[in-house]
Amino acid sequence: MTSNLSTHRRSLLAGGAALAAAPAVAALAGGALAAPAAADQTLPDFAPVPPSALGPALNAQGYFVGRVERNLYWVTDGTYQAAFLTTRDGVVLFDAPPSIGNNLQRAIDQIAADNGVSNKVSHIVYSHHHADHLGASSLFGRDVVRIGHVETKRLLARDNDPTRPLPDVTFETRHALRVGGEHVDLAWHGTNHTPDNIYLHFPRHSALMLVDLVLPGWVPYNSFNLHEDVQGSLAAPTTALRYPWRHFIGGHMGRLGTRHDIRVYQQYVDDLIDGVTQSLTAIDPTPYFVRYGENSWAAVKTYQDAQVAFASDPVIRKYTGVLAAADVYTASSAFVLLEAIRLDLGVGSQVHP
Repeated sequence: MTSNLSTHRRSLLAGGAALAAAPAVAALAGGALAAPAAADQTLPDFAPVPPSALGPALNAQGYFVGRVERNLYWVTDGTYQAAFLTTRDGVVLFDAPPSIGNNLQRAIDQIAADNGVSNKVSHIVYSHHHADHLGASSLFGRDVVRIGHVETKRLLARDNDPTRPLPDVTFETRHALRVGGEHVDLAWHGTNHTPDNIYLHFPRHSALMLVDLVLPGWVPYNSFNLHEDVQGSLAAPTTALRYPWRHFIGGHMGRLGTRHDIRVYQQYVDDLIDGVTQSLTAIDPTPYFVRYGENSWAAVKTYQDAQVAFASDPVIRKYTGVLAAADVYTASSAFVLLEAIRLDLGVGSQVHP
């Protein structure tokens, strides 16, 4: 239930972001997107996005394709990312976000034409099972070898979504993918964002792909990226840094990442954890429970709102201008981290005398 809900929320909200980034879609929606907001609706203002968070401009079709290194390329629509590797035996595609959709093949065609190589997708590697990263997989037909973690296959079989065909090849901990003289190391190091999210290392291209953990230049998406295993997700960036690489493909937003991006993200999260840990003793719950009496949920909500504000306000100030959307989603991530250290680690738990 939780995984389905998370997938649905991500698809709806991220889909909305993709629409906002592609005004041409308004025409397909019959002009509805161009309708003015209701007169009594006031939308909030947010801090400007730092230029360092933005990627290259999109073309007229709404995508950008660029070289990562040698014959490894990446594609973005400004909100989602995929990657592909050209080989003498065809193209290996890594994820197939529906928001990029048919632009994936257009990007591959563009690179194939420029370099005189095949544009035929022979393999698709799934980073994890979520629809917002795989929902265009079916566009490439059945004559493609799909590869993913064993848990990815189980979850996709459960979800029964025809846009995400089941992987043909699965693995539990490691898989060495060799296609057309190229080599990619796939590995599962435990649960993080989802139970099946894997690391994709391109040793000959000095690149690592790890989706939905670090969004270079940006704070995490709503509610700490909707990570299903918060503790596993906190450990994942350290695991990522153990690999040798220069280029990071995070699956989201408009640019590639660097090792520095990972470290900035880690410091941001550490600052939030420090704040929520301090809030457990700095905020006295008594006034909230006195004020709301029998309405326990009102007392808990306002108490936790105060804790979240205590933890997130200084982090928002520190990272505004450093990470995009620090003022948008930091509070929701603070709440998730507050609950994680309380429930997972037992910090702040009190035993009744």
